[in-house]
Amino acid sequence: YPSGRLAILVVREKNQLICIVQEDEPINAKIQAVFTSSGRSACYHPNGAVWINMTIEGGQYLDEGGNRVRRWTWPNSITSPEPHVPLKPIFISLNQHVGVRILRQDKIIVSFLGKGQQAKFNMGTKVKVSNVSRLPPQPQLSEDELLHLAFSIRRLFDRLHGCLNFPSNEQRDKIKPPAYLVTQTLKMLQLCPTSDISDELRSSIRATVNV
Repeated sequence: YPSGRLAILVVREKNQLICIVQEDEPINAKIQAVFTSSGRSACYHPNGAVWINMTIEGGQYLDEGGNRVRRWTWPNSITSPEPHVPLKPIFISLNQHVGVRILRQDKIIVSFLGKGQQAKFNMGTKVKVSNVSRLPPQPQLSEDELLHLAFSIRRLFDRLHGCLNFPSNEQRDKIKPPAYLVTQTLKMLQLCPTSDISDELRSSIRATVNV
């Protein structure tokens, strides 16, 4: 950001790219969006509610109250007897510098604009689902496992903040994108909506992760 704070983090984890957008805040910056080249992505409203949720089958757009505004399925994705619902292009602004354009499955653009300079990242994918029986099962974790994962991510964030605040410029220059932190955060955010836990616990986990 023009403030000098980290806006977008893009890392490669094994065979996929992961893109995380965080807000422009000096402390406790919340995650505003997570995109993966494997087809699973999510954007969040300022209040923390899911805004857009996408999988390899399709996606949905929700309002701040959690009500579904629209949904769609990607072409050639046969996952249910329901009729195919085409995507109508979506344009949203996560903040005054970062925007998201969803045009098709392989063209999901995360754009950044600041000080007259622009950067664009295409986080789309060509993944297609032809048989629902081939889909991997959704992982399920217990409440204790979810909480443990959330606090593990919190400790990693605290460690990263400590490095960024270290007075030595040489030490700061050695900091690399924390791939493990990105992967764990993504896993945490994806498991919460699909896990059978209470809304109170889900909110507590999100508050812990979004540090």
